[in-house]
Amino acid sequence: MSSYGRPRKLATLRSYDKFRVKRTYLTSIPVAPIRTPKQDKRLPKFLEAGKGKKRRVIPLGPGAVQTIIHFLDMRRGSPRSTAFDQEALFINKHGQRLSTRSVRRKLDKYLLEAGLDLTVSPHTLRHSFATHMLQRGADLRSVQEMLGHQSLSTTQIYTHLSGERVKQQYDESHPRS
Repeated sequence: MSSYGRPRKLATLRSYDKFRVKRTYLTSIPVAPIRTPKQDKRLPKFLEAGKGKKRRVIPLGPGAVQTIIHFLDMRRGSPRSTAFDQEALFINKHGQRLSTRSVRRKLDKYLLEAGLDLTVSPHTLRHSFATHMLQRGADLRSVQEMLGHQSLSTTQIYTHLSGERVKQQYDESHPRS
């Protein structure tokens, strides 16, 4: 029994025995002399920044890097910049990192503006990214790293390689092809 389970069980028994004394089924509380063990103070639970405590490496081209630098320079120039979450690249109007719900709302807005299928989700974009990378020759291990998957088999779920691509890989790789 864990050190947290025992005090709870003792409290339950005490409460039950008090009830039985009140109803005159008992004359005293049998568990009263048993002391409750001292408990360690538990710290409140919290979530670490980022999914699964994993750091992801995302390759960026020079144009994207310049755009991000320009964006961050503009953001630093804001009179409210000290209130912004400095660890987050994308923030909401209050300067805090975007929630998953915010990302979904923004995606829905742009899908509507572009006249695209509104059933597309952020996960659909992730899935498409992995599939397109693999279809264009990226190796499974690199895509695994970019997606932050621990297991290669998880990354394989994202793949929808056409029969043509599989045949091409076979022809290029098999010694007797």
